[in-house]
Amino acid sequence: MLVVGGGLVGLTTALVLRHHGVEVTLVEKRATTSPQPKARRFHVRSLEIFRGLGLAAVVREAARDLAEHDHMATGRTLAEARQLPLWQPSGSGDPIEISPELPCLVAQDVLEPVLRQAAEEAGARVRFQTELTSFAQDADGVSAELHDHRTGEDTALRAAFVVAADGARSPVRSALGIDRSGRGAVGEPSVNVYFHADLSDVVRGREFNLCQLEHPALPGALASVDGRSRWVFMTGGEVERDWPALLRTVLGVPTPDLEVRSVLPWQAEMLVADRYSDGRVHLAGDAAHVMPPFAALGANTGIADAHNLGWKLAAVLSGAAAPALLDSYDAERRAAGWFTADQSSRRTWDPMTAPDPTLADPFVLAAGAFQYPAGAFAGSADAEPVTEFAPAGRVATRVPHRWLGPGLSTLDLAGPGWALAVADDPQRWAADGIPVHRLDADFLAPGEGLLIRPDDVIAWRGTDPTAPAAVREKLLAG
Repeated sequence: MLVVGGGLVGLTTALVLRHHGVEVTLVEKRATTSPQPKARRFHVRSLEIFRGLGLAAVVREAARDLAEHDHMATGRTLAEARQLPLWQPSGSGDPIEISPELPCLVAQDVLEPVLRQAAEEAGARVRFQTELTSFAQDADGVSAELHDHRTGEDTALRAAFVVAADGARSPVRSALGIDRSGRGAVGEPSVNVYFHADLSDVVRGREFNLCQLEHPALPGALASVDGRSRWVFMTGGEVERDWPALLRTVLGVPTPDLEVRSVLPWQAEMLVADRYSDGRVHLAGDAAHVMPPFAALGANTGIADAHNLGWKLAAVLSGAAAPALLDSYDAERRAAGWFTADQSSRRTWDPMTAPDPTLADPFVLAAGAFQYPAGAFAGSADAEPVTEFAPAGRVATRVPHRWLGPGLSTLDLAGPGWALAVADDPQRWAADGIPVHRLDADFLAPGEGLLIRPDDVIAWRGTDPTAPAAVREKLLAG
């Protein structure tokens, strides 16, 4: 296997493949992982995926600097800003526990080196400063030409499949001639100002993830990168400005140590690839979809792409599945990409904006509770609601989280293999090698069983104890 791109999604793809025992080479033309904070919020679904890879604790340790920074804040200046209460679902009753994992805040430039080390330790061949210069497909695989920028050497590599996680300007996608569709540019052009200044005393007791500042000189949003000295200010307007002076104005406090590290113009866009697969090459992450950052879904959607694609590639490579199984990657993840890109496009980072009742419930987005309209599953089901979070174990959705014992969740049952959850005697079910787990769960009716894929998606639901093994074999056959 060849993975192109050494960012969050490429590294996660390599980790998922190694989790399934697949030999993988990852190439990245850059010399290092990202030097920019970029993505920072990782939802519970991403942490569940890292949990399945045995990395949740490692990721959470990397996120320790922002462990108490879940709040939003707002004010005229940072000095005047007030912390806002955490969002809670409407209605009464006990809080909903949606996952065995909590979300976390960790800057991309902190997380990527952690994932790179984990991928190398898992046995992936990770080659930075190595660029894919050309590739050609045939019936049996992909022939790739690589250029090592350290040595100047050109080498050939033969791979069964290629995963292109090479970013929004993906050269692989361009080489395949895959167009993108969507709203295109969303809103006005923006500027991210990444700066260092010790503001720990200013924010102490008012810690935040994002602070909306309304100073007339420069309205914008201040994002915590480490909660102490690293910050990103997001605003509009011209790139060439006296940023140190403007930042001191909107911060409202003396900052003699303020140092601007970079000023990056950007434009929010909503674009999704018209197809995610072309023969033996598959797109993932920003190569497949770009979306505004207002719901923090871009990186999280890419991580879910890797999780979905990884087990399918492994099944095909091992001979357990026919190549036709890979058709379900486009059917499932392109629909999910459209959903998350659309949701992101209809949001804003302003915490004072009135919520739109037609938008998806935040828990739906956080838990990846999107129901695939087509793909590797069998049978029909009621539609999963979007504007409320009400998981009920429907086919083509993530299995609902319920604690089964100390530290054991329903989301731990499957992966890297399949699992069967049943409401009665496991001996009644002819599972043919699929581990069977008896659950006392509110989403299972007497006599029912759920067939769970390696990516925690419910592939079948029913009462026929002879069905699960046959359904799995049919799905693997594509």
